[in-house]
Amino acid sequence: MKRRFFGMLFFLLGAVAIQGCKVNYSFTGADIGTAETYQVNFFQNNAPIVIPGIARDFTIQLQDLILNQTSLDLVTNNGDLIYEGEITEYYIAPITATAQNTAAQNRLTVGVNVRFFNTKDETKDFEQRFSFYFDYAGGAQLTGSRLDDALAIIFERITQDIFNTSLANW
Repeated sequence: MKRRFFGMLFFLLGAVAIQGCKVNYSFTGADIGTAETYQVNFFQNNAPIVIPGIARDFTIQLQDLILNQTSLDLVTNNGDLIYEGEITEYYIAPITATAQNTAAQNRLTVGVNVRFFNTKDETKDFEQRFSFYFDYAGGAQLTGSRLDDALAIIFERITQDIFNTSLANW
């Protein structure tokens, strides 16, 4: 009986101690502090080459990543955490050449400038550039579903880097 009592007491004290912590963590390692909401403002495409739809796709992918990896609620204004910025780079460049002086391999690079505001803890605010790339064969055309797949890979990496920089304290 005594053993059962102390077991229950230990459990209750542990639960109270965990509940009393001010820092919220998720299973993904995100430190959301006391924040309950977030907003992702539309990322304009200010790159010299403008591809229709990629600004919308990037914005949605960042919203979805944060929604899926935290317990935060997505709002359209007055968020505790605010993400904003613009797509600043979109270019294709050859990275290797053949003996005939043609591109053997090309690289699509996308760069995004991000401003992050934490209204609960302004010391965590930052502005930073994130970029990633996708390599493909020089003779291939990066259009249609092939372009969609390349952008999905690039956006997945960039959004994860933004998430890690803003919310993961590793």
